[in-house]
Amino acid sequence: MALATGTENRIGTPPDRTDCTPSAGDIVRHRLDVRVLDGRIGTEFPLPEYATSASAGLDLRAMIDAPLMLDAGATMLISSGIAIHIADPSLAAVILPRSGLGHKHGIVLGNLVGLIDADYQGPLMLSVWNRSQSTFTIQPGDRLAQLVLVPIVRAELNLVDEFVASDRGAGGFGHTGRQ
Repeated sequence: MALATGTENRIGTPPDRTDCTPSAGDIVRHRLDVRVLDGRIGTEFPLPEYATSASAGLDLRAMIDAPLMLDAGATMLISSGIAIHIADPSLAAVILPRSGLGHKHGIVLGNLVGLIDADYQGPLMLSVWNRSQSTFTIQPGDRLAQLVLVPIVRAELNLVDEFVASDRGAGGFGHTGRQ
């Protein structure tokens, strides 16, 4: 929750900002259909929520019944306790790891990024991977990942015999970093 100091003209935007940072009123919104699959959500644990007024991701929690010991190198599929339906085919969602868990404890997503298509209506499951050298305990309700809605641009394939030349060409895998 942001604390008002009296120097803001909009939530989180100091009055002397001259760049193009959007204010809370400029944020694009989409009504996301959510089914609660675990009765503790909304009572014992909040619905997924944005941690701050400028957060991009909704926090997803570990909806487990008891503490879970995740051994070093192990993966586990954990329920978030919700199902979503985006419905709008111009949007998708990605499930991303929480940076603090990855950096401090080696806890990341087993699939690195989860992609949720607009027509998916099933439960959101979190593939959690302990890439550290020690056991990590996940508590019921721990925030494990974030859900971010993203716009979709669908490619229309254009078959060609060759490409128009570019400065880079086919160089890859660190090619632009060579001196």
